Amino acid sequence: MRKLTSIAVSAVMAFAGLTAMAGAPAQAAGDLEYVALGDSYASGVGAGHYDTASGDCRRSTLGYPALSQAAHSEYTLKDVSCSGATIADVRANQLSAVNSGTDIVTLTVGGNDAQFTTVVQDCLLKTDSYCKTATMWMSSYATNQMVTELAGLYKDVKARAPQARIIVLGYPQALSSTGTCPVIDLSAAKRTYMNGFADALAQGTKAAAEQQSVTFVDVRDTFKSHGACGSDSWINDLNNASEVFHPNLPGYLAGYSGQLNKAWG
Repeated sequence: MRKLTSIAVSAVMAFAGLTAMAGAPAQAAGDLEYVALGDSYASGVGAGHYDTASGDCRRSTLGYPALSQAAHSEYTLKDVSCSGATIADVRANQLSAVNSGTDIVTLTVGGNDAQFTTVVQDCLLKTDSYCKTATMWMSSYATNQMVTELAGLYKDVKARAPQARIIVLGYPQALSSTGTCPVIDLSAAKRTYMNGFADALAQGTKAAAEQQSVTFVDVRDTFKSHGACGSDSWINDLNNASEVFHPNLPGYLAGYSGQLNKAWG
């Protein structure tokens, strides 16, 4: 059990992704500008094929920004998303990429503010009861304080790019309700609590988007039946320590990029 616990701790610490917030050069050449902001879900952690120039930000050439730009070649992509980014990091280190000439902005952020890594660690390594308390505590943050913080960020994006269309993408439920998780399994109760926390993140993000009249893309239905530890997973499990509970390539292709392209129109 000690060995399993050690592996799980290592996986969770790798998942934390507390990294530098470096910028990125524009990709492709079009007449319109697309700026991608956000955290590891925006940068494409879990998809592989990382741009070495992005360093610890781990921007993937197969994350949803690059995939969606490829489907809309009239846009030039400026991807400044970065693994580990919080709401404050986006405001301080990424928002300057947005300007009056920006036409489309996409954004996924808030999970790090809600201490998702810490909650995952608590649920992996501690009791069902402790997992329940941790998820309930941070779910309350996600549906209250985080809403205000995200709405403020969306307002700032709108102020910098008054003509841009802003599309906010939420988070999926991470876990399948059936199947066995490798390395260290999770009880049915823990899976329910963790997926409930994911629901709170999605609900809080949606509420903030509604406050600022920006487009919200809810990916939970798309990822339904494709959670980690299931038979057809679009989410990385503990076998992939540095990308645990991030979408894998099918998750970005069919889950995120597919839904973003529908919202893009």
